[in-house]
Amino acid sequence: MSRERRLGMVRRHHSKLSLVRQCALLGLSRASLYYQPAPASEEDLELMDLMDRQYLKTPFYGSRRMTAWLRQQGHRVNRKRVRRLMGLMGLEAIYRRPNTSKPLPEHKVYPYLLRGLEINRVNQVWATDITYIPMAQGFLYLVAIMDWYSRYVLAWRLSNTLDADFCIEALEEALRQGTPAIFNTDQGSQFTSQAFTGLLEREGIRISMDGKGRYLDNLFVERLWRTVKYEEVYLKAYANGREAKAGLDAYFHFYNTQRPHQTLGYRTPAEVFNLDSVQSTAQSAERRCLPGAYVVTYRGTAGPSLILASPLSN
Repeated sequence: MSRERRLGMVRRHHSKLSLVRQCALLGLSRASLYYQPAPASEEDLELMDLMDRQYLKTPFYGSRRMTAWLRQQGHRVNRKRVRRLMGLMGLEAIYRRPNTSKPLPEHKVYPYLLRGLEINRVNQVWATDITYIPMAQGFLYLVAIMDWYSRYVLAWRLSNTLDADFCIEALEEALRQGTPAIFNTDQGSQFTSQAFTGLLEREGIRISMDGKGRYLDNLFVERLWRTVKYEEVYLKAYANGREAKAGLDAYFHFYNTQRPHQTLGYRTPAEVFNLDSVQSTAQSAERRCLPGAYVVTYRGTAGPSLILASPLSN
């Protein structure tokens, strides 16, 4: 059941169940019932849009450098204001809201496992991140889960809050398509929460987390954000969340199934992900087959397919 539908089931004046109990039963964060993004002025939204574009070019900019850059563009801003806007956008970890700033004290932080690792197959490493999506009257947050090797986007979700629920929904959808050996995230509290890491651990997935402030540790997802924003978001200037959801849904379908990548030999992410997944499944099946059984793979018109068969007994 979607988070939006569960939120709609909450009754604020229930005669027997408190809001705390209802949230526990529905698997919701209580903060999601109360939190609404602070309203931003037209000038703030313009600055956030400029900062977002610049951040995609120079993701190593902190609030000091971003303030200097904005002043060079003729904007009269101080660092305090830039920090606040970067916090709303999720661009600078130490200035984000308390529930997203950094791992909460009780949350475990896992080591980074990808340094020096050769990534040469699908489902070897998945990664995720959250970015800010500007609209005409506000903003939303977008989370996406990507297979590093194929660049295939397995799942994504939009939310107007930065709690962990929409990240968990995306993860649950992604896991219905496969299971990675390693899952890489940053140290945001959505990803260090027990609900998120517990789901990965139950599936036997090793957890990797970026070093603090090291955007290069999750470089492929950062490149995805740049691609999505310059090829879709900035061109459309969504008026509201409904337009954003419809536009991103169409774009991610295009990105996965029609947009060729040079690094993939000009194949699409879906071609690489699906074909390699089938081959991996076939190899695993061959190892498990009884003597005399055989495995047949072929590529059909709708994409890679797999047939498992064994000889008829006499």
